[in-house]
Amino acid sequence: MTIGKDVSMLFPDVVKQIRTNDLELKKLVYLYIMNYAKTQPDLAILSVNAFVTDCTRNPNPLIRALAIRTMGCIRVEKITEYLTQPLQQCLKDADPYVRKTAAVCVPKLYDISPELVESQGFVEMLAGLLADSNPMVVSNAVAALAEISETSAQPFKITSTNLNKLLAALNECTEWGQIYILNSLAQYDPKGSREAEGIAERLTSRLQHNNSAVVLGAIRVLMKYLDVIHSPETVRQLTKKMAAPLVTLLSKEPELQYVALRNLILILQKRPNILSHELKVFFCKYNDPLYVKMEKLEIIIMLTSERNVDQVLIELKEYATGADVEFVRKAVHAIGDIAIKLERSAERCIHVLLELIESGYNPVVQESIVIIKDVFRKYPNRYESIIAKLCENLEIDQLEPHARASMVWILGHYAERIVNSPTLLHTFLESFLDEPAEVQLQLLTATVKLFLKRPKHTKDMVVQVLQLATECASPDVRDRGFLYWKLLTNPQAAKAVVLCDKPVITEASSRLNDEVLDMLVGQLSTLAAVYHKPPETFVPKLRRGQAQAAAERLRQLKAQNKSGAFEGGE
Repeated sequence: MTIGKDVSMLFPDVVKQIRTNDLELKKLVYLYIMNYAKTQPDLAILSVNAFVTDCTRNPNPLIRALAIRTMGCIRVEKITEYLTQPLQQCLKDADPYVRKTAAVCVPKLYDISPELVESQGFVEMLAGLLADSNPMVVSNAVAALAEISETSAQPFKITSTNLNKLLAALNECTEWGQIYILNSLAQYDPKGSREAEGIAERLTSRLQHNNSAVVLGAIRVLMKYLDVIHSPETVRQLTKKMAAPLVTLLSKEPELQYVALRNLILILQKRPNILSHELKVFFCKYNDPLYVKMEKLEIIIMLTSERNVDQVLIELKEYATGADVEFVRKAVHAIGDIAIKLERSAERCIHVLLELIESGYNPVVQESIVIIKDVFRKYPNRYESIIAKLCENLEIDQLEPHARASMVWILGHYAERIVNSPTLLHTFLESFLDEPAEVQLQLLTATVKLFLKRPKHTKDMVVQVLQLATECASPDVRDRGFLYWKLLTNPQAAKAVVLCDKPVITEASSRLNDEVLDMLVGQLSTLAAVYHKPPETFVPKLRRGQAQAAAERLRQLKAQNKSGAFEGGE
């Protein structure tokens, strides 16, 4: 069986061995039944009586736990009705090992038959286990209730009565039990600043834990409670205590570093000052994988200020001379992002970009074109003198689509300042139909801008590009071409539309909105914090759970409306 051979034909003979007193043999029989119960559901029922006997009458707690766990793992609907009585008994067993094992079986039964679990009162029994004297039982009960609440219309919530029990169990259960409890505490809403401070103080010891998941789980809870705490001094002390564990996560394996960095991006968006003095920790090492380097660059941009900008620019300039093209592009883009973020340091950033452009390194030049376009939009009429330097080091034939589109935008936007802009644009027009749609759209708009600014010498060019646009395969390009044909019949209206002032871009344009950010900070240490997406967008079970919850709310609303109508009728 373990090497992939089908031995299901032996099912009746193996089931006969289930009543053995040999523990090792019994484990093998249980494993066999779990493996083949789905394909032999009728024969699996033959073993039910033996399971029930082992669950309820066997004096050995290991066998009782093993039996109830095996019954929970047999995903056959015919057996579920036989599971309820032994499961209820095991949840009240005198041995904590049996109780904690039984607690894990409840969500498995709920997955097969939710109605049965609710009607038999298993959810209430799990809630009662939260007050158990054994911390492992408490943590497993929390894990089971959390799993059930993911698909239930009534989510599990911690109350003030069982809060202290969970906090007491937190220090004594295993690291995985601690994670379950911390995840549940993250869903708890403190009743005030004093309660939030008390819970936070008891959680700070988890920040020193060796398991990264426990550390991130504790930070997740603290990040939520910081919004409730009113005392600035307490907030300052807690953020200071969180800084060192976050930095320590970067000494782990690259995969854990990546997870930590993705979580840190969310934390820094919420509380930018938490790592303001730890910039050097995020400087890239020569042996860092590319995916770690890219995330470190994001955090470097977030931590850069007027105080440390010179140090950051020296570091980024070094990165921009590397061999990894993708990392080089990201480093150059980071320089431009800092220029947009820090107005007083923008000139220093532009100077560094010019030095890199003069090197002639093709990836640097191309990414510089893209980011300089954004700098021009952020600071109009301030740094246009660098256009000449840009054109000197430009090889149009080697430009990639994104860089070509940015260069065309610059040529069109500053057509009156670039003397040979008609010649340069004409070079792009020679291959108009072969260009990607993003370049075609920019060429179309840039040529119309050029015509509106210098109409005497560019009439033929604008007619040519409009004809090409209306013959283009892309519907977006064709639609814009027809729009410009119509618009140019009234030059004044065309100038008001095409040459209007563009909105100034901001460095916050890449930030998540506050509502999404708060939700993702509440999901720290989960996949949602790595993907930077709400969990329901990639977990189908959660979508089903939300649909069920919405249906339940709708049913309750309809019941209330009927009740109100009845009372009104009276």
